[in-house]
Amino acid sequence: MRVAILSRNKNLYSTRRLKEAGEARGHEVDVIDTLHCYMDVTRSRPTVRYHGQELPHYDAVIPRIGASVTFYGTAVVRQFEMMGTFSVNESVGISRSRDKLRSLQLLSRTDVGLPRTGFANKADNAKDLIKNVGGAPVVIKLLEGTQGIGVVLAETAKAAEGIIEAFMGLNANILVQEFIKEAGGADIRCFVVGNRVVAAMKRQGAEGEFRSNLHRGGSAKVIRLSKEERATAVSAAKTMGLNVCGVDILQSSNGPVVMEVNSSPGLEGIEVATNKDVAAMIFDFIEKNAKPYHTRTRGKG
Repeated sequence: MRVAILSRNKNLYSTRRLKEAGEARGHEVDVIDTLHCYMDVTRSRPTVRYHGQELPHYDAVIPRIGASVTFYGTAVVRQFEMMGTFSVNESVGISRSRDKLRSLQLLSRTDVGLPRTGFANKADNAKDLIKNVGGAPVVIKLLEGTQGIGVVLAETAKAAEGIIEAFMGLNANILVQEFIKEAGGADIRCFVVGNRVVAAMKRQGAEGEFRSNLHRGGSAKVIRLSKEERATAVSAAKTMGLNVCGVDILQSSNGPVVMEVNSSPGLEGIEVATNKDVAAMIFDFIEKNAKPYHTRTRGKG
């Protein structure tokens, strides 16, 4: 098969591993810079052009769309879908997962465990917002934040009100969530491919840090998931419409709760922690499922 990886940087670990895994299985794999793609939206013959030439037909495309280029990146993925190319993650699923509020609203319709979350537009609703999610301490998150950036723990209601007012004064959209103290600054990253969790690691935040992101000095180790944790991750991925994703779960006293679903999860942390060839598993999924015009969300926008 001929496969395209949409990535801004061919030297990133995840991009390199995917290219190596595909070529090791006999596929022709091209790395294409998403922002250098441009689209010819033409009746009955949509195409993608790249550096002055029309791209050849690809059997499958693997989107590695960074959060900062979500709008343009999903437009490129959508163009490939219009051309009949199988996309590992469809444009609709990527868009859903990138909107933190939208993703939580979709998950709230299911039996998936979630932290109690509030969202408002006016600072004068702050007191009731904090009270409604269980009171201080609370976690305040920027809707557009990634890798733990824009996530603040407010220890008291007064501090939370001040932070909310400050963010809203800058016209920033924020979520207010209950703080899962019993998680102890740790979370579980479940890597889902298809309809199963293929690898999982427990990430522990650095001392004094409530965020467990590896980018912020956290550590990771392999973990054996419970049946409920595994089912939660698969259900969250299915709700988002994602075939390949990282589902971040906290272990709470009420069972697993989903914090985020990542449509472009990094491979380095999970492969190093678990010693599993996740890149090869992604290509195994592509080989079994790549068919022309094989999209689950066609016509749903």
